[in-house]
Amino acid sequence: MSGPRAVVVAYRADWPDRAAAVASALEASLGPGAVRVEHIGSTSIPGMAAKDLLDMQVSVADLVAADATFGPPLASLGFERFGQESDHMPAGLDDDPANWAKRLWLRRGHPEGAVNLHVRRTGSPNERLALLFRDWFRAHPEAVPAYAAFKMALAGATDDLDAYTDTKDPVVDLVVVVAEEWARQTSWIP
Repeated sequence: MSGPRAVVVAYRADWPDRAAAVASALEASLGPGAVRVEHIGSTSIPGMAAKDLLDMQVSVADLVAADATFGPPLASLGFERFGQESDHMPAGLDDDPANWAKRLWLRRGHPEGAVNLHVRRTGSPNERLALLFRDWFRAHPEAVPAYAAFKMALAGATDDLDAYTDTKDPVVDLVVVVAEEWARQTSWIP
């Protein structure tokens, strides 16, 4: 086992309020460097099972500048910088990996709950993908039970968070294919 176990729980009605509180604190602490603050990931999708861990996204004009200036204000909110500096690129994409760069801060053991804070460049494909994934599921609530059941079964089948993530990524890639078609048909923009 290379990491902790993924524990997926049924949707919690307090996730949106918790995310709103985190977003407010981030906006106040990071100031204008945070161009956009969003609740993303499974906890942002009504009815979706998820790890009891909020995913938040801060969009910035410059990742290097954010890396240099966000450390102290994020530390005051209980966040620690994590070394991951890129996102999974969906299968089949022929793109420069540099376009998928990000910075990641984690908040663990905090009385207001755990948070993964993804800092991504405004207009980057990974910023867009996080919002598209969320918005497609919100627009297609009929797809939520199947994806939630998949996540619960996967979490029960592996003792390793890394294996959970590695298995889930290709399924997310398939969702994105369908979501991209929906985005084209509806003229969706983040």
